[in-house]
Amino acid sequence: MTRTVSTPHHPISGLLPMLLAVSLLLVACAAPAPVPQAAAITQELPFTQAVDQAADALIAQTRKVPGFFAAVESRVARRGLVLDPMVDASSGQQTTATQTFERRVVERIGAQYQQFEVLPFKAANLAQAQFLLTGTMSRQPAGQKRSIFLLNLALTELKTGLVVAQASARARDDGIDSTPLRYYLDSPVLIKDKVIEGYVRTTATPPGQRADSTYLERIATATLINDATEAYNAERYQDALGQYRSALATPAGEQLRVLNGIYLSSWKLGQSAEAEQAFGKVVALGIASNQLGVKFLFNPNSTEFWSDARISGAYAMWLRQIAREAVNSKVCMDVVGHTSNSGSEELNDALSLRRAGHVRQMLTSDAPSLANRTKPVGRGFRENLVGTGTDNTADALDRRVEFKIRPC
Repeated sequence: MTRTVSTPHHPISGLLPMLLAVSLLLVACAAPAPVPQAAAITQELPFTQAVDQAADALIAQTRKVPGFFAAVESRVARRGLVLDPMVDASSGQQTTATQTFERRVVERIGAQYQQFEVLPFKAANLAQAQFLLTGTMSRQPAGQKRSIFLLNLALTELKTGLVVAQASARARDDGIDSTPLRYYLDSPVLIKDKVIEGYVRTTATPPGQRADSTYLERIATATLINDATEAYNAERYQDALGQYRSALATPAGEQLRVLNGIYLSSWKLGQSAEAEQAFGKVVALGIASNQLGVKFLFNPNSTEFWSDARISGAYAMWLRQIAREAVNSKVCMDVVGHTSNSGSEELNDALSLRRAGHVRQMLTSDAPSLANRTKPVGRGFRENLVGTGTDNTADALDRRVEFKIRPC
């Protein structure tokens, strides 16, 4: 008779396949992860769906381990994202639309990706967070007098300065409110300087490449500027002025946003002498960087400045400082007029040229030596920054006069 000998079952034997699988998985995870690719732009979507699509694609690029381990990781340590407030890529402004975009991104990450924590844009959070989150939106023509919003998001690793994820989406213009926030609404000048341009470039940078150095090197000062701007938007002008002064005192504080904030806050507080001095510095910085666009509002179809003195009351001072700084800099300039996108192209070309000529005439009245160093140029609506054609505060930047330095 043959006896069957049974081998006792040892508890560890059942674990061997599992341990082997886990070991192989860990070896695979230890291999260098490929650089994630930026998410491609897809079809136009309703605004909320487009924002969700961009946020989902952005976070997907940060995943380096399978879902089970990502879930474990989310319970062990949440990764901090500091959010630098989002801007309109064309104008550099913060608007009601960019705030809507920003809120939806935060809501999406908070609801779907609990391994991340979105932190306010504060200096202390920069020291403890892993990533910097930036975002832009800009209006794009879509044919047949339609427009869409191009949305861009990027995550930059704060320690290395490398962009680790970037995603884009196309959103329909579902009646989104593009009115600028109070600081930008009140600003006399275009605020898109080299720092803001660096922010915009960073948000469109492919993964694996470095974020813009001009932007990153000034990120700590940017938190102070944001605090000051929030105070201004809340009409706490004395607080705003103090915070803008604090930002100016930092090594990277000599920025257009700071000087403009000091001008705006001082003007609101009735400190006209300090306001004029600050505006003179805004003009000098703009001339030095060849980026000086000033919002002179005109009566409809006219070369006369806006009749409401609450809006145009500072124009004489602006022109005085522009003339003074142009003389001091000994530069030659084109005075370039722009109009909003309403009416015919021919009408707007002519109107923008007449308005540029009117501003030039007023400059030369203050400084006759500029007569031979300035000339008027009309651009109509071909260089719109907003492009809505609403002819109200939302597209005020389109009705600007720029001062472009040229060889004498």
